[in-house]
Amino acid sequence: MHADPMTTRARQMLLSRRSALRAARADTRPGAGGGGDGCPPARGACLPPHELEEVEAALERIAQGRFGGCEQCGGAIGRQRLLAVPEARCCLTCADTRARDASG
Repeated sequence: MHADPMTTRARQMLLSRRSALRAARADTRPGAGGGGDGCPPARGACLPPHELEEVEAALERIAQGRFGGCEQCGGAIGRQRLLAVPEARCCLTCADTRARDASG
């Protein structure tokens, strides 16, 4: 099956991000040159614990042909959103609603 160019680009971005996250996590192991507390000194901030899992889930959605569909409403996630946040699970409208619900 041939993926469209946007999906191919998003997949490349996700693969690159996954490699970077794996390398950063390897650097945070005790004795691996990092701080041992999950925060490598060179980066100055901890990695979000779920980021690698979200990237992996997006790669799985691509493999299954489900990439680009909002998990909340079933509509399409905008192309610009997917290029900015390829691991996005929801369209911008649903993500905004979810964020408002969580904050209030």
